[in-house]
Amino acid sequence: MDASPIASLDDVRALRDRLDAEGRRLVFTNGVFDLLHAGHVRYLARARALGDALVVALNSDASVRSLKGPTRPLNPVEDRAEVLRGLRSVDAVVVFEGDRCTGAIHAIRPHVYAKGGDYTPDSLNREEKAALDAAGTAIHILELVPGRSTTATLGKLRATADGGAGAVRPKLAVLGSGKGSNFEALIAAIRTGAVDAEVVLVLSDNPEARILRLARDAGIPAVFVDPGPQANRLDDAAQKEIHDRLRSSGADLVVLAGFMKRLREPVLSAFPDLILNVHPSLLPAFPGREAWVQALAAGATETGCTVHLVDAGLDTGRALAQARVPILPGDDAEAVRARINAAEMDLYPRAIAAYAETIFSRNRA
Repeated sequence: MDASPIASLDDVRALRDRLDAEGRRLVFTNGVFDLLHAGHVRYLARARALGDALVVALNSDASVRSLKGPTRPLNPVEDRAEVLRGLRSVDAVVVFEGDRCTGAIHAIRPHVYAKGGDYTPDSLNREEKAALDAAGTAIHILELVPGRSTTATLGKLRATADGGAGAVRPKLAVLGSGKGSNFEALIAAIRTGAVDAEVVLVLSDNPEARILRLARDAGIPAVFVDPGPQANRLDDAAQKEIHDRLRSSGADLVVLAGFMKRLREPVLSAFPDLILNVHPSLLPAFPGREAWVQALAAGATETGCTVHLVDAGLDTGRALAQARVPILPGDDAEAVRARINAAEMDLYPRAIAAYAETIFSRNRA
C-alpha cells in the first residue's frame, strides 16, 4: 500500500463537518472486526445506509488483547483496517486505544451510531452511551445476521484443530466477588491434576476483590466489570460486558466462586446448563444470602453445600452434588460458615471435574 488505511481523528472530524454543512450525516460504528465474515459485511452495509458516509473505529491490537485475551487479534490492526477499507460501505477507519471508543466519539461527534443487535440502548457501555448522548448522536441497533459470528468461526477452527472431537481440556471462566477461597481450591486441584481443565479468565464485580490478585499472580487474565449504580444488581451494560468477555475467552464452562450478583440475559442463554455455582446450604433449603444464618435461625441440626447449575431463578438450578455438615450445639454463624466453606473447597473442584467430563464425553460421542 502507498498510504495507511487508517485515518486520523482530525480528518474524520473534517469529513463530519463537511457532511453536516451539506445537510448530510456521518455514521459511526466500532469493534474489533477480526476474521471478517459475511455477517460483518452485511452489517456494515446496513450501517452505511443509515447516512452518507460510514466511519469504523477499530480497537488497537493492545485493546483487543485486553478485551479478548492474549491470543487475539489474529490479524494486526493495519491488516484489519486495510480489509475494512476495501469494502464499498466503509469510507474511513480510525483506531482507538483502551477498551472504549469514547475519545473517538467526543472527537468526531457522529450524527448516527450503529451497533449490532446483540446490544440494546440500555446495554451499551455506560461511558460510550454518555458520550453519544452528549454529542446528540442518534443510536440505531441493527439485527445480526443469523449463524454468522467471529465466535462461531473460531469454534469451527478449534473443532477442526482438535480433529472434530472438541477441546482437549475444558476452558473455565471464573466469576467472583471476594477473597477467592473456592478459586484457590480450584487452582490447586488443577495443578495436582484432580481437575483436568484450564482457567482462561477471572471476572469480578469488585475492583478490590482478592480473587483478581490471585488470578494475576497465577498468570490468568483478570478483569473488573463495573456492575452499575445499583448495589445488589448487575445492570444491562454489565450483563452484556460479562457475556462478551466470556464468549471472547472461549470458555466452555463458567464457574461462580463467591459471585454475589445474579446473572441474567444475555449470559444465561449463551451458556445454557454451563454455569456452575456452589451454594452454602442443602438446596432447596435456605436459598439466597447468608444461608448458614437462615439454617441457624431455623434451628437446623444439619446443613451443607450444593453445587448446582445456574438458571434464571434464585438458586433453583439442577443440583449436581451436595456435602453435609453438622450444626453443633453452641455453634454461631461464623463456626457454621467455616465448616461449610471447608466442605465447599473439597466438593466444588470434584463436582466441576465430574460435570466437565460429562459434558465433554457427551460432545465427543
